[in-house]
Amino acid sequence: MFSSRIQIGSTENRLAKLRVRLDASGVEVVDLTESNPTRVGFSYPLGLLAALNDQRALVYKPLPLGLTEARVAVARYLSRKPRALDPNNVALTASTSEAYGCLFKVLCDPGERVLVPQPSYPLLEYLARFEGVEPIPYSLVYHGRWEIDLDSLRTGMKQGVRAVVVVNPNNPTGSFLSPGDHQAVQELCREYDCALIVDEVFGRYPLDETVPTHSVLDGNTTVLTFCLGGLSKAVGLPQAKLGWIVVDGADPDVKSALSALELVLDTYLSVSMPVQLAASQLLSEGAVVTRQIHQRVVDNYNILVQLTAAYPSTRLLCAEGGWYAVVQVPAVVAEEQLVIDLLEDDHIHVHPGYFFDFPQEAFLVTSLLLPPDRFEPAARRVFARATNLG
Repeated sequence: MFSSRIQIGSTENRLAKLRVRLDASGVEVVDLTESNPTRVGFSYPLGLLAALNDQRALVYKPLPLGLTEARVAVARYLSRKPRALDPNNVALTASTSEAYGCLFKVLCDPGERVLVPQPSYPLLEYLARFEGVEPIPYSLVYHGRWEIDLDSLRTGMKQGVRAVVVVNPNNPTGSFLSPGDHQAVQELCREYDCALIVDEVFGRYPLDETVPTHSVLDGNTTVLTFCLGGLSKAVGLPQAKLGWIVVDGADPDVKSALSALELVLDTYLSVSMPVQLAASQLLSEGAVVTRQIHQRVVDNYNILVQLTAAYPSTRLLCAEGGWYAVVQVPAVVAEEQLVIDLLEDDHIHVHPGYFFDFPQEAFLVTSLLLPPDRFEPAARRVFARATNLG
């Protein structure tokens, strides 16, 4: 009766079942998987959402690619010297997830393939499959920092793909796309005639200010490139529901891609009028929230640096940006059992590495969003249990 893309009745994993049971019992859990910035004590400016109360929104005049003033605001927000982005090359969506769905519709016929990074956030696989597209993994490898395994990428391209997805910085590894990797990916995209989709939602959150960050929008390209972002991460407002796609590449390709996107987006018209009218103000006034989030994740990452020094059998993998960190711990017990023990006995919820398709054990993935006075004792307890020292 239902599509094979929907796995109804799939077995819930042990960790998820345990969390549901603890929540139902009223047990307070320290959530080191927290990804919602609105729940962790940041100070949002009074009246930030007042911009949504624009009387012009009472008249509905939708434009498929988004209101001109909102596209101008996004282009201005994303522009970095020396390049100014053309707002005509910006398309608005209700979220980054919707942006992926639109791009898979535009680029792929059902059954065709896209390349997605591994390890990475598992949402990519679901978004592809919901569009009838097959996600093919390519590997990220760690040699002091995470890099694209270009042999793996080429092998995937030989299977025939319509697009390559890059997350910059990647979630959860925190690795920015280096200029060298970007150049190599572009060359392969040209060779195999496929598009490049780059998710830069975490681009405003470098963890090491001494490391130069690289955006795919910094320079011109002849490869058809779609750069994604949104208010959810940019200013910590997931409830505002505004995402964007910046289309880049050779002019004829950009024009064709925007025409295709316009057709798809005109079918849904999902972006609300109030949030489009408020986009400029939300992006400018929301910068105070961005700064708070940035300082928080840097502070918590530094706590992990100190803890790995105190527990030498652990290793904090280098992260260059984003809201997450990866810690390698001794493989004393299986990852799944370790995270279950932490949740069951210590009431601390942390992600196991297998959730993100790490190729081996034992890795733990933690969010860096909690206030440091809650993050530090919970992280210390994780290290103690993972090393059998507490």
